[in-house]
Amino acid sequence: MSAYDLFVGEVHRQMALVETTQRGAIENAARWVSKALQGDRFFWAFGTGHSHMVAEEIFYRAGGLARGAPILEDKLMLHDHAIEATYLERESGYAARILANYPLAEGDVLLVASNGGRNAVPIEMVLKVRELGVRTVALTNLNQSRNWPSRHSSGKRLFEVADLVIDNCGLDGDAAIQIPSFDFRIGPPSSITGMLIINLIVVQAIEDAVQAGTKPEVFISSNTKGDDHNDRLLEKYRSHIRHL
Repeated sequence: MSAYDLFVGEVHRQMALVETTQRGAIENAARWVSKALQGDRFFWAFGTGHSHMVAEEIFYRAGGLARGAPILEDKLMLHDHAIEATYLERESGYAARILANYPLAEGDVLLVASNGGRNAVPIEMVLKVRELGVRTVALTNLNQSRNWPSRHSSGKRLFEVADLVIDNCGLDGDAAIQIPSFDFRIGPPSSITGMLIINLIVVQAIEDAVQAGTKPEVFISSNTKGDDHNDRLLEKYRSHIRHL
């Protein structure tokens, strides 16, 4: 089989595992988000490295929640000094400095995405917001995380500190396929499964809220006739969601 076929097959396999084994956890997370929306609270998301894309996925998207809010820290992303980000996410105390810029509060839900789940910043992010009464969801790779020790002083990994855990059903090391005459595995599916999982949470949360009698605010594509609708939401939430 070609690398093309191998990778498509592995992505389908992992997505099918997510669908069949993680549905209960995803629906539970959706219920929490729905309850937050019904109480005029927010759904936050955070990730370091490539996992920051999961946080961006809930933010300012057509069909996405107006109350979907990312926590984005430039130094922990990859567009500027990527090597530095690798070491900063291991640094204790950094999560508290990030959270000082975001108004998370009781009744909110925070999803923290970390494929490895062993670095200090994602772990401390969960520990800090739980003190505020925020419900926490870990999106992680249990096959990998269970095989490696924590880099946090508690000795715990992300899946051991969050209120709820969703497994992306990936492989240890993320890269998923092997091709002949090449020593290294290639093709990491975690971003693909992560996008699936967070969108499943959002769409199910919206349906749950609607069935409970609440109509969550969502954005419309700005490439259709969404400008006036979106402008009203932007004006309403700009003071609370710093990246708008």
